[in-house]
Amino acid sequence: MAYASVVSPIEIFAADEVGRRRHWSDEDKIRIVEESLRGYRQGSTTARRYGISRSLLSIWRREYRSGTLGAPEAGRGFVPLVMESAPSAPAEQRSREADDARIDITLTNGRRMTIPVSLAPSHLAALLAVLDPR
Repeated sequence: MAYASVVSPIEIFAADEVGRRRHWSDEDKIRIVEESLRGYRQGSTTARRYGISRSLLSIWRREYRSGTLGAPEAGRGFVPLVMESAPSAPAEQRSREADDARIDITLTNGRRMTIPVSLAPSHLAALLAVLDPR
């Protein structure tokens, strides 16, 4: 009885790409990290897609969470809250707008976050602890 041999595909890398260090801009790093955070277990997949190690992606993710990735080395402190008044609208429209109302928050690391007005303060505190830790 003859058995068929199984041949597995091999990858061929150009000689100048193996072992070469690449420079990633902060914008590229942020884009890659945000892509890796989009779904469950996306870290390894994203790292393979961009040809980086999982450990490097983990470092970038840690810097992203701490706010040091792509952030200027400015002193941390209070961020001013700017309230803008909106023109008054009919009551029916105001109630509909209240259901869809959102708050835009600019974090100290420069990232922006939009949340619904109805978000519980405890949930907002948990989000801020992850996205903009002090």
